[in-house]
Amino acid sequence: MLPSEHFRHCPRCGTALPFPGAIPLRCPACQFTYYFNPTLAAAAFIQRPDGKYVFIRRERDPGKGKLTVPGGFVDIGETAEEALVREVEEEVGLTIADIEYVCSLTNRYLYKDVTYPVCDLMFRAVAVNPDAAIVGDGATAVEWWSLEDLNPNELAFPSVRRGRELLLG
Repeated sequence: MLPSEHFRHCPRCGTALPFPGAIPLRCPACQFTYYFNPTLAAAAFIQRPDGKYVFIRRERDPGKGKLTVPGGFVDIGETAEEALVREVEEEVGLTIADIEYVCSLTNRYLYKDVTYPVCDLMFRAVAVNPDAAIVGDGATAVEWWSLEDLNPNELAFPSVRRGRELLLG
């Protein structure tokens, strides 16, 4: 279920909502209004000097066992670039440079019975220290692939598949 579909009563006054799941949520009793916006995530196609890109094998669902690029959710108070640097360090232990925005893509992320609408901000970057790559948070393996050799069906998320296509031109 989408986040909006979990609300049956107004979170401010407790009044039953006449249209559960409506966006925005509007309470007829107290006029409380809440807009459900997508969650932001930042991810990057990170290249090393030989042209290959780093991918991780996901440790858990969604996409358990499939490949994705390092990235994750943007925390409150972070820019997308700050979140990207943090997530890359957590997931693969790499320092990145030459961060360049590629595109934004929509995605859905199922977590504990809630389907979060996500806006993925896709970047490309260069690994400063590619030999320092480690298996970090949320990963079972780190793999380096050329985009041409990578089977798109091995990718966990449609947004990463689309990002790959855009980079391939």
